[in-house]
Amino acid sequence: MERGDPQALQQPYDPGRIEQRWYEFWVERGVFLPRAEGRPGERPPGKPFVISIPPPNVTGSLTMGHLLGESVRDVVLRWQRMEGRETLYLPGMDHAGIATQNVVEKKLREDGRSRHDLGREAFLREVWAWKEQYGGLILRQLRRFGISTDWTRERFTLDEGYSRAVLHAFKLLHDQGLIYRGRYIVNWCPRCLTALSDEEVDHVDTAGHLWYLRYPVKDSKQSVMVATTRPETMLGDTAVAVNPKDRRYAKLIGKTAVLPLMRREIPIVADDMVDPKFGTGAVKVTPAHDPNDFQIAKRHDLPELVVMDEHGVMNDNAGDFRGLDRFEARKRVVAALTDSGYLEKTEPYTVPVGHCSRCHTVIEPYLSWQWFVKMAPLAAPAIEAAKKGQVKFYPVRYKKVYLHWLENIRDWCISRQLWWGHRIPVWYRGEEMRVSLDRPEGEGWTQDEDVLDTWFSSWLWPFAILGWPEETEDLGRFHPNSLMVTGADIIFFWVARMVMAGIQFRGEVPFQHVYFTSILRDAQGRKMSKSLGNSPDPIEIMERYGADAVRFSLIYLTPTGQDLLFDEKRLETGKFFANKIWNAARLVQMRLGDEDLSKVRESSLRLTLADRWILSRYANAVKNVTRNLKTYRFNEAANTLYQFAWAEYCDWYLEMAKPRWAEDADPADRRTARWVSWKVLDGILRLLHPFMPFVTEEIWQALPHEGETLALAAWPRARKAWFDAEVERQVGFLQELVVAVRNLRAENKVAPGRPVAVVVRGAVEQLDLVEKLAEQLRPLARIESLTLARDGSRPRVAASAVVQGAEVFLPLEGLIDLDAERERLVREADRLLHDLEGTRRKFNNAEFLAKAKPEVVERERQRLVQLEETLEKLKRAQESLRSVQG
Repeated sequence: MERGDPQALQQPYDPGRIEQRWYEFWVERGVFLPRAEGRPGERPPGKPFVISIPPPNVTGSLTMGHLLGESVRDVVLRWQRMEGRETLYLPGMDHAGIATQNVVEKKLREDGRSRHDLGREAFLREVWAWKEQYGGLILRQLRRFGISTDWTRERFTLDEGYSRAVLHAFKLLHDQGLIYRGRYIVNWCPRCLTALSDEEVDHVDTAGHLWYLRYPVKDSKQSVMVATTRPETMLGDTAVAVNPKDRRYAKLIGKTAVLPLMRREIPIVADDMVDPKFGTGAVKVTPAHDPNDFQIAKRHDLPELVVMDEHGVMNDNAGDFRGLDRFEARKRVVAALTDSGYLEKTEPYTVPVGHCSRCHTVIEPYLSWQWFVKMAPLAAPAIEAAKKGQVKFYPVRYKKVYLHWLENIRDWCISRQLWWGHRIPVWYRGEEMRVSLDRPEGEGWTQDEDVLDTWFSSWLWPFAILGWPEETEDLGRFHPNSLMVTGADIIFFWVARMVMAGIQFRGEVPFQHVYFTSILRDAQGRKMSKSLGNSPDPIEIMERYGADAVRFSLIYLTPTGQDLLFDEKRLETGKFFANKIWNAARLVQMRLGDEDLSKVRESSLRLTLADRWILSRYANAVKNVTRNLKTYRFNEAANTLYQFAWAEYCDWYLEMAKPRWAEDADPADRRTARWVSWKVLDGILRLLHPFMPFVTEEIWQALPHEGETLALAAWPRARKAWFDAEVERQVGFLQELVVAVRNLRAENKVAPGRPVAVVVRGAVEQLDLVEKLAEQLRPLARIESLTLARDGSRPRVAASAVVQGAEVFLPLEGLIDLDAERERLVREADRLLHDLEGTRRKFNNAEFLAKAKPEVVERERQRLVQLEETLEKLKRAQESLRSVQG
């Protein structure tokens, strides 16, 4: 056993002094590599535990939300590593097509240039140069946070091997008839100049209007009134539609309307898609600018008239409104309709307006040629995988969210009108088209200008990072992943698509479990994000509190499945906890002596009640922390550790052990106290290491230990022999007695260090237990004289408390203000009477007695008896004080 450095803990705890040093130590020694690579010949049996990072954008930097996710991932990885499993945490970055191109284009605009000035190849060189200089900041920040990833396997979604995988996936799907090109309505961003998938559009309820327009019916004095939220698009109308079951319009079906302002004749058609309850029940049909209208047009063979260009500016088809921005055109069209008498009325109306999730520009439904993936065939097996439990969700409620999306899925538009990304592997020569990863042989071939949606590369992540489509050793060893930890906000973008891709390309789900982290929100309830600027700089936060404090606090404060309103001050929880453990370790280290404690046999020790209690509580902590980690209840695991380490080990056990460390203490007793203090502290450090790796490594190295690093030390096991419910009950009674005496001191302004006399009155078995506990009770409660009132007597004037039915008296004559004690007893009696009345009401409630479980009724019955007994004792105490002059 190594002794450790006796001076290491003598300085105050300073995270800045130790954290970077230990991270370099772990990396240099291959701790984060799979076991057989980091330590040859040590590959454990069984399947490795593998997770992969949700690849952050190359443009990204850490937010507090990132830190919560990384804390959870690293807790699981470090725990599994200590459990002896071979582990692998795969890092990498996403090329983030739109986001990255926008960043570089902004930089060019500042220099008075555009990407079109440079041309495609020169622009891409600019982006790669930017990536090399500024990209990957987030991964460097993760090192500071202590994440135990295998950096030798870092991947980038545009590196050569990964890019081949993406293009290979496209060709496979195309060959299987699952990818097609078509002219359809897409979500179009006039700012980014690209199509967007449905999941890349954020809908915001916006106060708008419903305009009612009159369309004259040809060769009659009749007109048909339609309602619209976007009057500028009426310039592209090619029909009016009504529901075939709507009797109001039965005679108009088949007739011709005349489009106001444009004087274009358009048919009146019947279609089941029309909702008779919306507006007037008649709708304008604009096939090139509305997805529903596009479907109506297909059924009725209507022309598709595009009236604005890709920038959202009205084109030549808009007649007199050509050249106007779409929103200015709206104002001009409404004014023209008003002037010409075609605007009947306007009503306020809330409209769910779609915005580009990247630049927040209002999107435009736009007709264009795009590439699509047929999703229904891919969704079916992904639905079955969830229903059969092949992939499980935590919290479980997200299973319904996942299934609802897949069961209502639409085809996925995967082409983007960008330059940065995976260029679509389709080649054209005249009327000829080929799908090929490389340029076809021969002259005259040109490649499709568009690139693939970023998520088309990301959905391959769990297996493409392991070398797919090649059957590499890594792919065979480390796929599928064991767990995916990510945010619920990308369950559609990424999680569901990864499941589909895994089944389609590998024949298996890419991970067995998915854990969704909570969302961190600011004081206004907004999600913390880089774009809103409402997340503090995580590096600055770590400089102030330390990485360990941030890691622990985020998990400790965030209940599973619930959002957290973030307050930086709450990070002090982890900071104070790290200091508490540090100071406790320093106290223990100073008293360990020179004996090799690892060779001490427990059977040779003389365990006291306090020793057996802390070993039992430690065994329970091991059991509960391990169980909570297995079920992904990280918050509960952290809370168990905090309560045990701080309240039970530091505040109670070490206080009980201090007298036994003294030089004049019995040697056997001192040896036992040293061993138990060290053994339990060693276990606390192991349990806490996944949450707070730096401070625990520093302390563990300073104490007697076996092994090179705590990161590879064995996870604790709960020894069956240490569980002792009776000892826990007895010490629990002792703790309540101590707290009662301390409270009586405080309430009566008796100095904490002043020795006092205490009298205890109660049942015979309670007094016997107090007598057994007296040796521990006296120093903890600073009791000079302890009297057991076996004759039932009580002090003439005393402050009192009740502990599990036993009365604890603190004689007050000469110590306190008797009037204040009388007032305290009145307040306590009022509180008990209120509780008593509430419990009595339950027993007067027939519904409670009929429906409550028998054990609940019995527990309430026992509580009623105890409340009545306690109230009676308080009344006697009040009577005692009335007979005494204050």
